[in-house]
Amino acid sequence: MANPQQNKNDDVSALFKPFELKGLKLNNRFVMAPMTRQRSPGNAPGEANVDYYTRRAAGDVGLILSEGTVVERPGKLHLRDVPHFYGERALDGWRKVIDSVHRAGGKMAPQLWHVGLAKQDPNGHEEPAALEGPANMSRDDVHATVRAFGTAAADAKRLGFDAIEIHGAHGYLIDQFFDQATNQRTDEYGGKTIGERNRFAVEILKAVREAVGPEMVVILRLSQWKVGAYDHKMAKTPKEMEQWLLPLAEAGADVLHLSQRRYWEPEFAGSDLNAAGWAKKITGKPTITVGSVGLSGDLFGNFAGEASAPQGLGELVRRFERGDFDLVAVGRPLLNDPAWVEKIKTGRTSELTEFTKESLGRYF
Repeated sequence: MANPQQNKNDDVSALFKPFELKGLKLNNRFVMAPMTRQRSPGNAPGEANVDYYTRRAAGDVGLILSEGTVVERPGKLHLRDVPHFYGERALDGWRKVIDSVHRAGGKMAPQLWHVGLAKQDPNGHEEPAALEGPANMSRDDVHATVRAFGTAAADAKRLGFDAIEIHGAHGYLIDQFFDQATNQRTDEYGGKTIGERNRFAVEILKAVREAVGPEMVVILRLSQWKVGAYDHKMAKTPKEMEQWLLPLAEAGADVLHLSQRRYWEPEFAGSDLNAAGWAKKITGKPTITVGSVGLSGDLFGNFAGEASAPQGLGELVRRFERGDFDLVAVGRPLLNDPAWVEKIKTGRTSELTEFTKESLGRYF
């Protein structure tokens, strides 16, 4: 489907209505998407990270989601300079980040992440076999990983974060348990249906909920697709999506964040609802939509050398006002410009710039 976004002067006032859920109060509906940048030397946030997030908070982003930050378990952690969410040095760095974001008037959630098994590291070398995945984790490993997510969530609350996001998308560990191709376990963490393979994620959600209490918002990021398999469907039908999402909502997910390459593309035939629209219809929970918001092309096109030009938000507003989703995650435009939200609000769209492969080099 061609990009249906309209001109750059659409009425976007609906997206600047406040949002409130449990103890989370946001000034607007814009969320900074989590974006791995590999800019935390020694796996701990430093002053550059503090400045990076604070500038977006000062730019009136409603909620900032951190880059993926790893819990304390064996995994492909050695994506170079990816931040941890454990250990005194890393947690002290995150304390400085959230304190500065709050001083700037912002709200923020860490994205808790376990990348699981991966065939190769960034340099093309085979990863060691000790990494965790559905095929080689004992029950004790599974239980320890569940506890690690709970511990990280408790630390996030202690540090003063405003919400929690759990990364369950894009082929990483939780996603590996969802998918029958990577989860062929014959114990209680496997199963023929996605509802059965939900158990690992359900236990993580329950542990996180127990760690943070009833009033802290827990967000769960999910995706149908995987990197390199963009047509993959975790749930091939709305019925399968019910089997997938309803137990997760019941286990403690307050908000479902449905990752999509292009937010305007329908999830299933016969309806123009996107993934976030279906998630809200099925569960009744607030949802976050994401995917090429405000740009003409997607991230993978940028990696291939294509430029993405600024686009209007008319189609996004139409879907939002119809009630398809509650929040809108924005990635690359906020990498390009910390003041992107302010410029959208005040109609300064002539100041917006395209996103290119060179832009990626500046931030990743």
